[in-house]
Amino acid sequence: MTDYSLTLTERAVNAAVKGLTNLICRVDAEQLRRIPSRGPLIVVTNHINFLDTPVIYTHSQPRSLTGFAKIETWDSPILGPLFTLWGAIPIQRGEADVAAFRRGVAALKEGRILGIAPEGTRSGHGRLQKGHAGVVTMALLSGAPLLPIAHFGCEAYRQNLSRLRRTDFNIRVGKPFLLDPGGARVTRAVREEMRDEIMYQLAELLPPAYRGEYADVSKATQKYLRFVTLG
Repeated sequence: MTDYSLTLTERAVNAAVKGLTNLICRVDAEQLRRIPSRGPLIVVTNHINFLDTPVIYTHSQPRSLTGFAKIETWDSPILGPLFTLWGAIPIQRGEADVAAFRRGVAALKEGRILGIAPEGTRSGHGRLQKGHAGVVTMALLSGAPLLPIAHFGCEAYRQNLSRLRRTDFNIRVGKPFLLDPGGARVTRAVREEMRDEIMYQLAELLPPAYRGEYADVSKATQKYLRFVTLG
């Protein structure tokens, strides 16, 4: 993967965060090697709890990765500075945050990775919740390819921590694809169909017990997905 410049502070903080999460979790990050070494990329992932971001962020380096985080995150005296250091993009949930979308597109134009969790909020239990269509907007505005990265196991960290056990954090990486309307007018119905096609790509990476709203993968379609090979 292509390296990028990090300050001494960033290196120290990232090493500390990675070390801490590795104490809590046994991270199976082997498939993250499939992340392409260069170029813009939208990483689509599920959202279970607060461990998602630090684990995936620190194990995806040296690629430059940013992502959306709810604006309330900056109310935290710990998470606020950390997410600022990581270049996270604050977003207002429950509305079309145009300024945040513009920053996301700008990051992609710089050749960075933009992480998006279409569920919009933590599940806690690990089962996929209904996705939101903001990821479709970002993909169509930027033209960037999408890469599904699903993870499971970290929903059990509290119970394991109380027993002084590490938690298995399993990461699975799917196939990259572009969203292609194929000349169709992108109506609300089409956007929702595109969203579901993206979410089923995540679901198919997960064990059946974690697929939640997308449990019936026989309903998955690929009408608007064009699979690509990335360098």
